[in-house]
Amino acid sequence: MPVVNRIADFSDDMKTWRRYLHQHPELAFDCHKTAAYVVERLREFGVDEIHEGIATSGVVAIINGQKPGRTIGLRADMDALPIEEVTGVPHASTIPGKMHACGHDGHTAMLLGAARYLAETRNFAGRVALIFQPAEENGGGAGVMVDEGVFDRFEVEEVYALHNLPNEDVGRFITTPGPIMAAVDTFEIHITGQGGHGAYPHQTRDPIVAAVGIVSAIQTIVSRNTLATDDLVISVTQIHTGSAENIVPQTAFVGGTVRSFDTGVRELIESRMEEVVAGQAAAYGVEAQLIYDQQYPATINDADRTAFAVDVAKRVSGDAAVDGNDGQQMGAEDFSYMLQSRPGCYLFLGQGESAGLHHPAYDFNDDVAPVGASFFARTVELALPV
Repeated sequence: MPVVNRIADFSDDMKTWRRYLHQHPELAFDCHKTAAYVVERLREFGVDEIHEGIATSGVVAIINGQKPGRTIGLRADMDALPIEEVTGVPHASTIPGKMHACGHDGHTAMLLGAARYLAETRNFAGRVALIFQPAEENGGGAGVMVDEGVFDRFEVEEVYALHNLPNEDVGRFITTPGPIMAAVDTFEIHITGQGGHGAYPHQTRDPIVAAVGIVSAIQTIVSRNTLATDDLVISVTQIHTGSAENIVPQTAFVGGTVRSFDTGVRELIESRMEEVVAGQAAAYGVEAQLIYDQQYPATINDADRTAFAVDVAKRVSGDAAVDGNDGQQMGAEDFSYMLQSRPGCYLFLGQGESAGLHHPAYDFNDDVAPVGASFFARTVELALPV
């Protein structure tokens, strides 16, 4: 079955909703106006229950089917990014320094489209919980919603989510059973030496030399402490120090990110990072403090639910437009917390040629919205047949 005809009928409405959200981006947990707009639409659709203020500004809406039964969860993230938009489109962000550069406006519009259809037709037995989540980009809003008991409170048994994917064919679905997105950790290393004159380095304890040594040594964790087949990335992305060409600075800062899949590897990295930083600091006669923060866990799809989601996707887009075994990616996603709590599946949805995610020229492709909304709707109808 292709895109649901009734959903195609209100594709212009989804475009209107999405572009309104794009013009009014909000960050992290501060998605109150976005949530209010979502709630206004949900009330128009006639959903059965609306629960607000979850994880500060999250919303859960319930639609009952024709008969009692299980509850399926569908999730969309609502938050934007602290980026200055350069698209120049008529519906560009009206908020300086904030924009929907990851397509969460589109994800929200797709779930609203599914909500409208499901509230009209109710061609399922059971309930659907529509989860509109804040703070995917920063703050782990999915984890907060789980901690606040949304799955237990609404008796959600399984959960699904979509994320748009630039530069893949429009309507192409991509997913994989098992790990699909990496765990993400961050680290900061604060180095304190003894500054002085650049002409007399022997009178200093140079934090720059120590920083360079630490950065080089950190790379050996990947090459010498883990298997070559382990999926692991350690990237130093920041080094800040110095003020003039003839001054050895007093301090230096090193920061970066770690991406992994295996929990044992994740623990090893933190332990080895502590040892490397301490050892290098001692070697160079400086003090160094490591701040290591384990953030989102790996996003792990349930194998059975993934096979089901792949079947749904094929019914929407056709067999040739679905890759159900695409492998792992090193990006991270806080939907991982929901998949730790309930089985489900996370899929990517191609949106055609565009700027990449988190780019100031990015804009969601509205032609994709009917495809994503159809996937959500058909997921409910096929998982909960009358």
